Amino acid sequence: MTMTTVSYAWRGEFGNAEVEELHADGFGHPPAADFDWRAQLERFSLGWVCARRAADGALVGFVNVAWDGSGHAFVLDTVVATAEQRRGVGRDLVACAVENARAAGCEWLHVDFEEKYREFYLDACGFRPTGAGLVRL
Repeated sequence: MTMTTVSYAWRGEFGNAEVEELHADGFGHPPAADFDWRAQLERFSLGWVCARRAADGALVGFVNVAWDGSGHAFVLDTVVATAEQRRGVGRDLVACAVENARAAGCEWLHVDFEEKYREFYLDACGFRPTGAGLVRL
């Protein structure tokens, strides 16, 4: 397996279409033609991390860090292109998010996840389990 060089940028530049294409690939849904990622992130997020393949600049990973405006931040939408999965890109995206949330003065970084991602978030990324609640709306 050839390892790809990937660069990571906190609050990196992106186009709505490329984030939507990556999100659709990673989460298995058709891309939305009119979702405005930029407006959404600028309004609600502390920041985000863009991972780009060095060879061609393609967006291969993304994570959103929403927050409450104070001490709590939340990891959302961690996604890695199918072709780049299992190469450490997701772990490095989250590490960059952790570093920058800490630098912004946040005390806590939360994440919720499906059981199939437990090993990734707890073992690879260093989160610890907590009790939480959820209501489907």
